[in-house]
Amino acid sequence: MGPDTWSKLIVTVSSGSNGSAVKAAQVQLNRYGHGLAVDGAFGSGTASAAKKFQQSKGLSADGIVGPDTWRALVSGSGSGGGGGGGSTKLTHAQVSSMFSGAGITWTSTGNCSNRNVSTCTSFEQMRRTTAEGTVALKRASGCAILVTGGTETGHAGGTYSHWNGYKVDFSPQSCISNYITRTFTRIGDRGDGATQYKSASGNIYARESSHWDVTFHN
Repeated sequence: MGPDTWSKLIVTVSSGSNGSAVKAAQVQLNRYGHGLAVDGAFGSGTASAAKKFQQSKGLSADGIVGPDTWRALVSGSGSGGGGGGGSTKLTHAQVSSMFSGAGITWTSTGNCSNRNVSTCTSFEQMRRTTAEGTVALKRASGCAILVTGGTETGHAGGTYSHWNGYKVDFSPQSCISNYITRTFTRIGDRGDGATQYKSASGNIYARESSHWDVTFHN
């Protein structure tokens, strides 16, 4: 494919752009380990990732994803694994960056992030679907989200567990609690008595005594 044809096929995106072309750029950047939320909004995090990628490829680091940057993105093999798919496991740093960029906060009783210590709050090995679902919930609800549990040890086991990267615990603040109970479908109680709500995408929100226990399937 010649340069003239290539330039007509691609859509140049930059800070302030929105839509499917931005999502495609975010997916490609995530192949290189940038850990962006694939939300179609070209914000400061996407611009920073684009600049870092451009620098790594010897391109002009202007943060504009144009013909040359697109070509480099789609022709490389990437390093993030999984092609940016939802089952990709992220590092604590990647998830922290995604959450910080979205205005999501987190806390732990031990003030630490070691997933092998139960008093820490860790995002290590969190599934991309879980991280992106948390960001999407924050943006859809407009509520503050305070994460109190991630992938650290000490939670119940099972396939769809915290340790396997499917679950996040949120503080039951009034705004997010009202959003969940008014937006999602009540499906009855869990075996331990926790009231459950289900989103259209299949995610489960269980109201435990001190927090929301959320399982992100999609």
